[in-house]
Amino acid sequence: MNDGLIEGVELTPLKIISTNDGDVMHGMKSSDDGYYGFGEAYFSEVKHDCIKAWKKHNKMISNLIVPIGAIKFVIFDDRSDSISKGEFDCIELSKEDYFRLSVPPMLWVGFKGIANEDSMLLNIANIPHDPKESDALNEKEIKYNWD
Repeated sequence: MNDGLIEGVELTPLKIISTNDGDVMHGMKSSDDGYYGFGEAYFSEVKHDCIKAWKKHNKMISNLIVPIGAIKFVIFDDRSDSISKGEFDCIELSKEDYFRLSVPPMLWVGFKGIANEDSMLLNIANIPHDPKESDALNEKEIKYNWD
């Protein structure tokens, strides 16, 4: 699932507690490794085969969880001082592969809905969203084969 190429990216297994009334799916506790504060939490819907790429946060740490559907995340490292400069990492998250993907600042992130239905992404960010804090590129500006 994760080949561990990108320096600073963390993949944390999360617990699902099954009950007769419906599952309880853990996300993040302030005592967890990888918790760097709370700024905001938001959900993003991702349609089947829809690609949302590329975004780089300059300060924000993203903690990404997929409780519904399945999403393929691609991370590209163009940091000049990184041991993984020029590398891609691909991680698929879903309820069946239930992990929290923590992405530090200064990495390019894109994602694609790979479930047959709509997917839901939760980002628990360490700072509130600020559109001036991130950079964006068109999907074609970073060469990656999404198939």
